[in-house]
Amino acid sequence: MGINIVEMYEKEHMKRDIPDTPIGSTVKVHYRIIEGEKERIQIFEGVVIARKRAALRSSITVRKVTAGIGVERVFPIHSPKIDKIEVTRLGRVRRSKLYYLRELRGKKARIREKDQY
Repeated sequence: MGINIVEMYEKEHMKRDIPDTPIGSTVKVHYRIIEGEKERIQIFEGVVIARKRAALRSSITVRKVTAGIGVERVFPIHSPKIDKIEVTRLGRVRRSKLYYLRELRGKKARIREKDQY
């Protein structure tokens, strides 16, 4: 039988330097943006509200509130456009998907920080 061609391709293109991004953690995603001839890195900082684990097709959904408007963005973790992902805070939550944060505003939308020892 041997290894499937798709599995071989996925293993070849997966990134190895990805930090663990648990649900509820605050992350900074450094995303490469091309504007015409120029290329720059834009930082998107927010809370991880969902994570899809599917080898090469894994992604995280990051939510932030800018000027009172909630912005969510789905980042494919293994995309070559992602420069790096930094975890700034670890959140303590009891759900695997934090979609309920969409309805909450202000202090109610806060997530407790995980105690690090």
